[in-house]
Amino acid sequence: MTKKAIRIELETGLEARPVAMLVQVASQYDSSIYVECESKKVNAKSIMGMMTLGLVPGEQLIVSADGTDEEKAIEGIEKYLTEG
Repeated sequence: MTKKAIRIELETGLEARPVAMLVQVASQYDSSIYVECESKKVNAKSIMGMMTLGLVPGEQLIVSADGTDEEKAIEGIEKYLTEG
């Protein structure tokens, strides 16, 4: 299992469209991917779960991945959250 703290640098935070894009990025990987913020932990491949987090720009979260491509999954999600 790989974990990494990532700061959201998307200007709009994670509203509906950016959440949908993040779910698409996460869904490209075979690994199980979770996003943690404060006391909530949700599946990064679930649009409804991700929407419940209400993440805003500058907020820090923990992304964890477990599986055969976990490092690539973390890199892909970090790239999306920091570069768009």
